[in-house]
Amino acid sequence: MAVQRQSRTIKSVFRLFVIVGLLVFAHAAYSAAQHRLYLRITEREFTGLPADIVVQIILAFLVICCGLVNIAGDFREIKASKELEDKSWETFGNQSSFYTFTHRGRVLFSAVPELEDEADQED
Repeated sequence: MAVQRQSRTIKSVFRLFVIVGLLVFAHAAYSAAQHRLYLRITEREFTGLPADIVVQIILAFLVICCGLVNIAGDFREIKASKELEDKSWETFGNQSSFYTFTHRGRVLFSAVPELEDEADQED
């Protein structure tokens, strides 16, 4: 039970990371918009964002990524052999999600009565 409570606490900390990261990211976006407005008012040319805004964006991105990776849970292994050990060779190509029943073959290979009627009328 203590492990479960600790796991929930850790996940809530990482959720807090994501929230703080999003807030810092929103602040950086607002700062960038204010900087552009300042440049327009002073009629200066835009050469790039100030270093503090760039650092905010990078740190916010890293904090958000860290939080999301730890919230996501356990990752599956990349090795396909672990999941495919119990499947036979014949079942590899059988993927029902790729079946298509509404395709142009029905129209291309069916007899078209309208064309046959037009051909009869021309004779």
